[in-house]
Amino acid sequence: MEFLIISTLNGVIYGLLLFMVSAGLTLIFGMMGVLNFAHASFYMLGAYFAYALSPIIGFWGGLLLAPVLVGLIGMWVERVLLRRVHAHGHAHELLLTFGIALIVVEAVKLIFGDFPVAYQVPTELRFAAFTVFGTDYPFYRMFIGSTAVAMFLALWLLLTRTRVGIVVRAAERLPQMADALGHNIPVVFMSVFGVGAALAGLAGAVAGAFYPTNPNMAAELGVIVFVVVVVGGLGSLKGSLLASLLIGMFSSFAVGLDWSLAGLLGLVGLGDWARETGGLLTTQVSSISGTIPFALMLLVLLVRPAGLMGDRS
Repeated sequence: MEFLIISTLNGVIYGLLLFMVSAGLTLIFGMMGVLNFAHASFYMLGAYFAYALSPIIGFWGGLLLAPVLVGLIGMWVERVLLRRVHAHGHAHELLLTFGIALIVVEAVKLIFGDFPVAYQVPTELRFAAFTVFGTDYPFYRMFIGSTAVAMFLALWLLLTRTRVGIVVRAAERLPQMADALGHNIPVVFMSVFGVGAALAGLAGAVAGAFYPTNPNMAAELGVIVFVVVVVGGLGSLKGSLLASLLIGMFSSFAVGLDWSLAGLLGLVGLGDWARETGGLLTTQVSSISGTIPFALMLLVLLVRPAGLMGDRS
């Protein structure tokens, strides 16, 4: 029972963290049609900016200012770099953002070194939220999840209940009509890209204090974020949330399971044969937990190529 509760909580929190990062990528693709390979780099920059600012303006100040700085960098990238190649198609955008990701990683290594930095949860937040069968569950994990939920609600309200959301959705679906009505579409696109980068920066600033902040954190999470966006449906915010939670739950339970095909075959009297055969039959689920998101992506794409909540058209 303890394993079930703890794994469920960890899976939900990890899934919400994935959503925090993928939400910005989903927003950018839904608006601009740009698959930004450098998006996970904005997540990493958020963590490093918060780390650098926290000794100066405190943990909470760094948490607030880091996403703003990352958002400004994102706006600069869109205005100065992406806008120049947008008309040439997706290949140029992918190559450009891939190059930006490499430059950001090398810049971080040059400034902060090639090892993890000491960005940690502040003392006042190091306590247990509750106890499960004698195991203390960290409050900061709950804080990460709460931040992700607040982000989702804020985005949903902004896009569906405000004039800004109406302009953004109009620029996405009918850009020429929105331009004819007097809205500056390039400024809208630049703002959306900046907001998407800021959301990733906020995720990094929040999660970097709990998970290791190192130059590899973008590569570790970047691929999974793209899996989330594909599984949820390109451009679907609700789909990204659903896919993030599914991947988080599957990954959390897979890490703690020592099941294997040999063990399951043992229930029908074929366990000895399976163990003698070896290979995949004796491989435990925990040892291949890293492949779970990709297996889920393949399964979803076979059944629904547009993703769970993507537009079939």
